[in-house]
Amino acid sequence: MRLVGQKDRKTSRGGRFARRRLPLLLAALLAASGCATGARDAGGEASPSARAGAGVQGAPGPAAAAPKGALELDREAAKAAAERAIAERARVAREREALVAASRRWGLKQPPMIAPPPPADKVLPPTRAGFEVRGQRDEALPPVFTTVPTTDRVVFLTIDDGDNKDPDTLRMLEELHIPYSAFLSDYLVSDDYGYFRKARDKGVAINNHTLHHRYLPALSRGEQREEICGMQDILGRQYGKRPELFRPPYGDYNRDTLVTAKSCGVRAVPLWNAEVFPGRWEYREADQDLHPGDIVLTHFQGRAQWKGTMPDALRTFLRTVTEKGYAVARLEDYV
Repeated sequence: MRLVGQKDRKTSRGGRFARRRLPLLLAALLAASGCATGARDAGGEASPSARAGAGVQGAPGPAAAAPKGALELDREAAKAAAERAIAERARVAREREALVAASRRWGLKQPPMIAPPPPADKVLPPTRAGFEVRGQRDEALPPVFTTVPTTDRVVFLTIDDGDNKDPDTLRMLEELHIPYSAFLSDYLVSDDYGYFRKARDKGVAINNHTLHHRYLPALSRGEQREEICGMQDILGRQYGKRPELFRPPYGDYNRDTLVTAKSCGVRAVPLWNAEVFPGRWEYREADQDLHPGDIVLTHFQGRAQWKGTMPDALRTFLRTVTEKGYAVARLEDYV
């Protein structure tokens, strides 16, 4: 055989080997080409899956907001606190301006002083020395007092009876932000419960001053029960609450009074340490002066009983209290 023939046979075998490999190579190329072209749609754009993959493996999308540092949070909190303080100062200034204007309308040269916050805990005052009855302490009868022990420069306004129902009285007390406690007798208020309902709706406490304003020590225990507990029932129906404070007419009482009052829900018997009328005061103490925690009495009365109106009596009260450096607080916030 010729060497050339041998060479041709080798070449022929190599050609057959190459032909066998060619389809495999083409298939591999086609597969690779398919992966590449499959990543794009007919318009040449990357397919959603490719774009999603690029988003994960390629350039990132919009950067996520970096978490705020502690310093930045502190700055924001300080800014918010400053804005609240500014708003509060503005509110206080507006209220002060309104109070000054109201004081002028009601004939006061000075606006009433603002009472301090009430105590966190109420303390029931003890019975004033000399005002006790037999069994007062042993039977835990309601204490009788004329002053509330406190270091706050405050006094308490209480208004009795309910005969005069001048709308100016309610308007004056509301506009001047003067808290007070009402002690009502039914025979005087039954013609217009609604007048005192308006006061109650403004935060005024409605308390018991008996049905008919009778001198209680002259009555039997049964008669006293009718006067005191009967008024509790009426006040509960008319004003939604049976009061815990009771004031006997004229400030007069005996042991039966306190026993009866306790039996129908009375917790304390506040009297008064000073009384105010249009243009004048009457004081209980020898120094003829006001003291921190004093309870002050006036009445829902007018020209039929006084030489003046109810607002006249309130002006007398507020001028003196303010000049002496006292604010008016709410009795029920302390006892």
